[in-house]
Amino acid sequence: MKKKAIVMLLAAAMVCSLAVTGCTKDSRQEESKKQEANEDQKAADKVAKLIDAIYVQKRTDETDEQCKEAKEAWDALTDKQKELVEGENADPDYFGRDTGDASKDDPRNQDEIGEKEILVVSFGTSFNDSRVADIKGIEDAIQKANPDWSVRRAFTAQIIINHIQARDNERIDNVEQALERAVRNGVKDLVVQPTHLMHGAEYDELMESVAAYKDKFTSVKVGEPLLGEVGRDASVINADKEAVAKAVVAETIKEAGFSDANAAKEAKTAFVFLGHGTSHTAKVSYSQMQTQMKELGYDNMFIGTVEGEPEETSCEEVIQAVFEAGYEKVVLCPLMVVAGDHANNDMAGEDEESWASMFKASGKFTTVDSQISGLGAIEAIQQIYVAHTAAAMQ
Repeated sequence: MKKKAIVMLLAAAMVCSLAVTGCTKDSRQEESKKQEANEDQKAADKVAKLIDAIYVQKRTDETDEQCKEAKEAWDALTDKQKELVEGENADPDYFGRDTGDASKDDPRNQDEIGEKEILVVSFGTSFNDSRVADIKGIEDAIQKANPDWSVRRAFTAQIIINHIQARDNERIDNVEQALERAVRNGVKDLVVQPTHLMHGAEYDELMESVAAYKDKFTSVKVGEPLLGEVGRDASVINADKEAVAKAVVAETIKEAGFSDANAAKEAKTAFVFLGHGTSHTAKVSYSQMQTQMKELGYDNMFIGTVEGEPEETSCEEVIQAVFEAGYEKVVLCPLMVVAGDHANNDMAGEDEESWASMFKASGKFTTVDSQISGLGAIEAIQQIYVAHTAAAMQ
């Protein structure tokens, strides 16, 4: 074989060898990437499972350890792995969303409090800033008005209690824990003040829990929720509903930069107050609030609900009502004691199913803005709760 041919064969063999080596290397790198991706997903799935385990409404003997384990597992994830967390209720926001400084809050679960206690019971929120402004705001106002009493806290949503404990290591009592704590502390006179909006399902459940402990105290009294008595139909309004309507309207029009409701009306601006909604018979309270707005001459104020119950408070119905009334601009505001998940996500969120998105998608309005502030942060609202507590004491 000629020398030139031999050289060419050797060169070809070398090229093939390098190609095979390159292919093998690429294959190994690809396999390594797949293995790494699988490990990342496996670690994320473990955390999602731990979060789902504490996203429950019942506290157990394992809850404290489960909360601790979930947070430690989350902290051990890389940023890339945290983005992969997804479960039935788990997502990266469970631990990763910044909702403010939890250290500014007070769980109000101290012992050795004396014989007179006011237990302020709220649904609760995992949004730290909202919890401080809205729930703590109400509790502080009640404590200031009753310096001879000890104000304590309980939440009815164990899901929220677990979230706060796992993420921020802040421990808030549920209703049963708070009542047991009161018994251990030797409390004789107990006043329970709910921060609930109305006499709904949450209020009914609270009454059942309190009734089970009545014999353990010298006296137990319960204050009215924010809107007071429900009434038989949409036409029934009361002093509480009037006071709430005036307070929320004054605060929202001020926040929007108007001098009064008429100035907003002249500017073709409507305000939509969004509540949670309920299938409970107390849902008529939302209709009564709409009646109250009209009675006060607030024609540009509309009541809606996330759940769309009652029917006239659904997003589609409210959009049509605001449009037919001739308003061109809309401001969405919470009719919720706390500006938590519903206000931030269901009302003002970027998801296409949020009220802000649906109002914009309708194409009927030139602007759609949102105010994210709970009723509990309004001083006039706080004073209604103070008055309800005083009335219960009497």
